[in-house]
Amino acid sequence: MLKQPLLAAGLVALLALPAAAQNTNSGTDKFAQLETLLPTPNTYRTASGAPGNQYWQQRADYNIRVKLDDAKQSISGDEDITYTNLSPDVLTYLWVQLDQNVLDKNSITATTEVGQIQQRMPFQALEYLQKSEFDGGFKIAEVKMKGGKALPHVINHTMMRIDLPTPLRPKQAVTFSIKWSYNINDQTKINQRSGYEYFPEDKNYLYEIAQFYPRMAVYSDNQGWQHKQFLGNGEFALPFGDYRVSITAPADHVVGATGTLQNASEVLSSAQRQRLEQAKNSNKPVLIVSPLEAERAEQNRAKGTKTWTYAAKNVRDFAWASSRKFIWDAMGVKQNGVPVMCMSYYPKEGNPLWGKYSTEVIAHTIKTYSKFTIPYAYPVAISVHGPVGGMEYPMLSFNGGRPEKDGTYSADRKYGMISVIIHEVGHNFFPMIVNSDERQWTWMDEGLNTFVQYLTEQEWERNYPSRRGEPANIVAYMQSDKSLQTPIMTNSESVLQFGNNAYGKPATGLNILRETIMGRELFDYAFKEYATRWAYKHPTPADFFRTMEDASGVDLDWFWRGWFYTVDKTDLAIDGVKWYTVDSKNPEIENARKRELINKAPQSISQQRNLQDIKKTLVDDKPELKDFYNQYDPLATTEADKQRYQQMVKGMTPEQQQRLNSGLHFYEVSLKNKGGLTMPVIVQMTYEDGKQEIMNIPAEIWRKNNAEVTKVFITEKPVVSFVLDPFLQTADTDLSNNAWPQKAAPSRFELFEYQQRAQPNPMQQQSALQQKEQKPVNGTSSTGGTN
Repeated sequence: MLKQPLLAAGLVALLALPAAAQNTNSGTDKFAQLETLLPTPNTYRTASGAPGNQYWQQRADYNIRVKLDDAKQSISGDEDITYTNLSPDVLTYLWVQLDQNVLDKNSITATTEVGQIQQRMPFQALEYLQKSEFDGGFKIAEVKMKGGKALPHVINHTMMRIDLPTPLRPKQAVTFSIKWSYNINDQTKINQRSGYEYFPEDKNYLYEIAQFYPRMAVYSDNQGWQHKQFLGNGEFALPFGDYRVSITAPADHVVGATGTLQNASEVLSSAQRQRLEQAKNSNKPVLIVSPLEAERAEQNRAKGTKTWTYAAKNVRDFAWASSRKFIWDAMGVKQNGVPVMCMSYYPKEGNPLWGKYSTEVIAHTIKTYSKFTIPYAYPVAISVHGPVGGMEYPMLSFNGGRPEKDGTYSADRKYGMISVIIHEVGHNFFPMIVNSDERQWTWMDEGLNTFVQYLTEQEWERNYPSRRGEPANIVAYMQSDKSLQTPIMTNSESVLQFGNNAYGKPATGLNILRETIMGRELFDYAFKEYATRWAYKHPTPADFFRTMEDASGVDLDWFWRGWFYTVDKTDLAIDGVKWYTVDSKNPEIENARKRELINKAPQSISQQRNLQDIKKTLVDDKPELKDFYNQYDPLATTEADKQRYQQMVKGMTPEQQQRLNSGLHFYEVSLKNKGGLTMPVIVQMTYEDGKQEIMNIPAEIWRKNNAEVTKVFITEKPVVSFVLDPFLQTADTDLSNNAWPQKAAPSRFELFEYQQRAQPNPMQQQSALQQKEQKPVNGTSSTGGTN
């Protein structure tokens, strides 16, 4: 709403008026504290968000022997698990996760999955619907105590309860063994977190293997056993421990895995061992297995096997990859003096992208995440290219991003590949080190990781095209139908719009905290403190919320409540502006100003037409009808006016006289919170001379009225416009109401002609153009020579 300038009755009167009552909206107080929502602090988890002096967590150590059957695409193995009870509780049974049972024919996931039949469906969709024909669940052959005595056990879908012969008391440990097998899924048909890819051109398989062994569930102080079924979205909650894993694969396979290789002399050639040693101090990737060596391996089939043994300390999981197609390169970096081997495994189909970028991206990720969290302390970090688009495990991740067969690729493919490697390698920090419960809260690992991914992308390349992190990128989601959204604080299996909710929205929220609400210095310190406190431990949402406030001294309960516990959206609006200037009471000044306003005032349409139609009025024709008031000028300053003004000024203090003649401008800006989400108010004022000023008003401006407030701005120069959130900091979903005077928010629509065939990427187009320019024309080459 536009308002013409109004005159104040006087400076003293204006400043003496109390602020209008702006009370909290009853029942919708967005500044209520979170105590009623967060768990009560105790000796395990303190009110500051730090682990308490009696904090404890369990431990599980593994000795695993596993064999890959390349002919049948199956796994068989056995393991010894040593479980140490560090809790104050006596345990009579243990819970083990059987996540591979998500591919059991009778899994809960398969029976509860919903879908629809379309009039036209691709073969892949039909294969997906029929995936229940594939039996990929665990076949548990035996569960027994160390020494051979069978253990009673009950399988409940993706969980197995093992009943102990004697209670496991605090500080005691028990060792038992499990023998199992299962069929590996074709990842191109049954999309899971691990599987194989078949390459028909050379008849080879590439395996990315995870969740391949029965794993201990978490038993914690805040929820007891975490044995919620694995339905597909909620990933994994796992205790820390040491692993020793022996992987038997075809003799011509290259096997990469979590941890460090223990028997390099048995599985690598002397040349490969020398290259690996060289890579430790190289500033660029060194080929351990070259493309030529990989292509030679593709053409043969070894009859025997090799066993690769890997060991890893203080990790929560283990994964591996195996193929005769693997090219392998490596490069060493150091973090706080600790050497880290950054390594990539990929088939030739991944080049040139993978040879050029993968290991460099790993090194960059390790360095950048270490800066914003804690130093990376594991000895290796690995990226594997295969059928899994993106999945994370300690020290090893599976990543997509494959160029076209001719070696070209689009910008989207390039940056998509770099981003997924940053993201999955970054998961080493969240949740592999800062070990949150993914089965319960996806956002605690995906959201926090996506946020640091954004920071890492921006340090990779100026103006990197990050998909998530910038507030403007989450606007479309927050504009969407609220019935299709869930609060961030929703269990992983119940989240709607999974990518936006669990990845994009929490990452954006953290960026808003860092840039707009807390500032970089306070945020970075608190975020690093959270990572330091909870490294190699099991944090909860409350631990994160409390630590961020404790280490920064900023009350953020209103932010957690709005951004994490609701589906409200940001929509702050300028509802109107009133402009006041001080009446100086100086008749010479004020009368001149009033005269100027009268002269500038527009004439009505009647006044304009009367000037044309009424040639002479009655008093013009009969001057005798005129009197004093026909010559009187009410805006003419008299001596009496001047004397009254001088008398008034004498009764004022010097400070009052200064204020009276300051020439300041007062703007009363009416603000409304239409979206419901509380946010800071960022106001850009543009002055008459073109200069601009930014005012950052904390969100607490809404604390007494969550819906509407007025704010007075005092300026020395006239303001010609006010704009809210000029730099798109708060994910405001409606920019059309952010300006005074109001202005239309730009938008666009696109016209296109439907194309059935995929268009070549720009690299392909350029290559085709270059080939065309080099093609001989009329028997003459492009260089001017003749054939």
